[in-house]
Amino acid sequence: MDLSAFPRTRLCNLPTPTDPLESLSKELGGPKIFIKRDDLTGLAMGGNKARQLEFYLGEALDQGCDTVITTGAIQSNHACMTAAAAAKLGLACHIQLETRVPGKGPEYARTGNPLLDRMFGATMHYFPEGEDEQAADDAIDAIADDIRQKGRRPYTIHLGGDTKPLGALGYVDAAGEILSQATEMGINIDAIVLPSGSGSTHCGLLAGLRAHGSQARVLGICIRRDKESQKTRLAMRLDAVCRLIGQPDIATGDDIWLNDDYFGPGYGQSTPEMLEATALIARTEGILVDPVYTGKSMSGLIGLVRGGVFNNEETVLFLHTGGLAAMFAYGDMLADI
Repeated sequence: MDLSAFPRTRLCNLPTPTDPLESLSKELGGPKIFIKRDDLTGLAMGGNKARQLEFYLGEALDQGCDTVITTGAIQSNHACMTAAAAAKLGLACHIQLETRVPGKGPEYARTGNPLLDRMFGATMHYFPEGEDEQAADDAIDAIADDIRQKGRRPYTIHLGGDTKPLGALGYVDAAGEILSQATEMGINIDAIVLPSGSGSTHCGLLAGLRAHGSQARVLGICIRRDKESQKTRLAMRLDAVCRLIGQPDIATGDDIWLNDDYFGPGYGQSTPEMLEATALIARTEGILVDPVYTGKSMSGLIGLVRGGVFNNEETVLFLHTGGLAAMFAYGDMLADI
């Protein structure tokens, strides 16, 4: 897939490994399970957002911008990695942190990703209504206007569902990397399980697989909203991604598979399944997953295996999207696993 027409700046150590999870596969007694280690992309503490930022910040540099602005939850991996990328590229950075998880004390806003945000030199802003995406995007536009009036050239990365999905190109590209690794390893990937939040990773990977001729299922575990709301969002974003790469007919809403059985009471909130999955992957494979994204998507993978969604002859890939810094803000949640 040729993406050379899009400005890009290199931020990742690629390719990231694809490894077998032999102990977990044996423990579950189902399909062969592999893991794509995008927690090892190299920027900050690693994660999927680094692939996305290569295209967002590639465009920012191409436009001559000197400041990047974005928004996300208080423990946002996206915000933290944006701050890290801006530091690496010599850009000023403003990040807006939204209140999305109820019942958290002041320590939650000081540890984990917010601690790293400050270390990377980001200017912090706070927004109290974490479930109102349009209002959050409007707020960072106001920050950009203020910065522009001071003679700077800001670049904003919005999170709303109708945002131009440049970040998804990172996973259009990653699809080819995954398929090449599978060929080298002599395996055929039947399904990929991943967390489904903003939708850029999910839709980019799905479009990329189809562009490469792969019919592997992409199974999204909801971590931000219920599956009906997420399906509406993803259908719009998938269409935008396919049009962006000039292949509007390669994937449709019928290709989108979502499960919200592991979502629990809300974004960033605990579930028994997440706690079990976090302990199981740590104790069988020595791999850490975070409570917000990868812990819930791992609980989804385990539940799907136990529920017979995959047969024993299939090969399933788990996409580890990183986010490990957030673990340190959820110590109370993880203390007893």
